[in-house]
Amino acid sequence: MERLAQLIEKRGYVGDPEIVTAVYLSLTLGKPLLVEGEPGCGKTELAKVVSDVRSAELIRLQCYEGLDARSTIYEWDYLKQLLKIRMEEARAQSNEIETEVFGERFLLKRPLLRAVLAKGPNPPLLLIDEIDRADEEFEGLLLEFLGEFQVTVPEIGTFKAERRPIVMITSNRTRELGDGLRRRCLYLYLTYPSAEKELEIVKRKVPGIGDKLARQIVEVMEKLRKDDSMVKKPGIQETLDWSAALLALGRKDLDRVSLMETAGCVAKSAEDLMWLRGGVWDELLLETNS
Repeated sequence: MERLAQLIEKRGYVGDPEIVTAVYLSLTLGKPLLVEGEPGCGKTELAKVVSDVRSAELIRLQCYEGLDARSTIYEWDYLKQLLKIRMEEARAQSNEIETEVFGERFLLKRPLLRAVLAKGPNPPLLLIDEIDRADEEFEGLLLEFLGEFQVTVPEIGTFKAERRPIVMITSNRTRELGDGLRRRCLYLYLTYPSAEKELEIVKRKVPGIGDKLARQIVEVMEKLRKDDSMVKKPGIQETLDWSAALLALGRKDLDRVSLMETAGCVAKSAEDLMWLRGGVWDELLLETNS
């Protein structure tokens, strides 16, 4: 586990023992890892880092409303099937053609089937990202895969993974996930980092930024996240974007002009932008420099 922690840290991900332990157990036990938490807290980035550490192909399934088997498991290549039928219909019986065209060569493999059939030197990492955006029906579709690491294509049969893929599932908790999915996974919850941890992240990810400016940025972000007036709380990525923007502008200290000019790095909605520019920046600047 110490080796895993070193490899994760080497790739610039500032993790703590709880994160490293959850990843280690998921890899060791071959269990999917469900990572829940606030948006922008590094859930997707963690999957990318683990993929890199394990030299595993990253297969990403970005979830959205209306996901079904056609977009997640398989789809038939109807054009190739039609061409095959036209080529063979003159010299073969229709039932023979039907058997042939519903074969694996005519399958368009979507993320779940790709993860099951992967043949590389290392098992792939399947990232099921933002599962809370998908319907509850999609969770039911996932249960066979998460429990048995297999998927079923009715026209052919069941495909079972020869080697279990690494599976990480993220959720921003916009809806409650079902018990069936939760029971098949190990669990990790990520929230906004402490000021000390976020400061370390900024210094690693934004080389060249001054210590004073980095501390001011982290302090402002911490205050914004605690303020219920802000609709979309800024995540770690917003902190990094803001830090990089101020560094690119040559700023060494936070002042009112810098705050007003770069508000779009922090606010991600019109309401939040108007709120920040309505006097909040001045209050934050006064508190930060006091």
